[in-house]
Amino acid sequence: MTKTILITGATDGIGLLTAQKLAAAGHHVLLHGRSAAKMEAAKAQVGHGAEGFLADLSKPAQVEALAQAVLAQHGRIDVLINNAGILKAPQVQTEAGRDIRFEVNTIAPYVLTTRLLGALPPEGRVVNLSSAAQAPVDVAAMAGFRPMGDMEAYAQSKLGITIWTAEMAKDLPEGPVIVAVNPGSLLASKMVKEGFGVAGNDLNIGADILIRAALSPDFAGASGKYWDNDAGRFAAPDAGARDGARVMAALREIAGMG
Repeated sequence: MTKTILITGATDGIGLLTAQKLAAAGHHVLLHGRSAAKMEAAKAQVGHGAEGFLADLSKPAQVEALAQAVLAQHGRIDVLINNAGILKAPQVQTEAGRDIRFEVNTIAPYVLTTRLLGALPPEGRVVNLSSAAQAPVDVAAMAGFRPMGDMEAYAQSKLGITIWTAEMAKDLPEGPVIVAVNPGSLLASKMVKEGFGVAGNDLNIGADILIRAALSPDFAGASGKYWDNDAGRFAAPDAGARDGARVMAALREIAGMG
């Protein structure tokens, strides 16, 4: 059955490879990216009628506009893969006054998912990109700003998305399924090359687990869970996830739902 699948951060890396594989399998893929030039190249690589949507996820107004643009063209989205992420940036404080890692990796996917929930059927899925790098969330730093190291901010942002995966799943017992996935450590993405100076491991490792999480019956009963692809199993996230209520309260406030 053909599914309509929206993938953020789909103009390179794991997102692009996942899009290529899903389109080749007959699914209708909606690509998100920031650059018009990279989007045209990605659409050509993916083929099969893939659509493109442009938005800078570090800018809240553009996240809202992205959701509205998708909804205007598609009354139903079967799968949302929140893949876009950032580790390093020349300017780490966003126009909203927050750290760009929280903005792109935690807040933007939360807002986008929330706005698209009405288009996701009960049997639909949301796949959130987590990471093996996780650290307890400084809620004040997420809602406001404090200078921190790249990995410190990244790890907190990734626990942040893992937390709201579990918390949102509690509020949606009838679906859609919402899962967090560490696609594999040090895969050969641009982020890994720029952040760690290594070539990285086969991107297929990450793309294949994202596709499995999006479509496989193995994940049909996994809503709220965290899959660690390094271990090849569902696992407990960092112990800081126990502070989920405070993180969710801040996210709802940021998203205008507090």
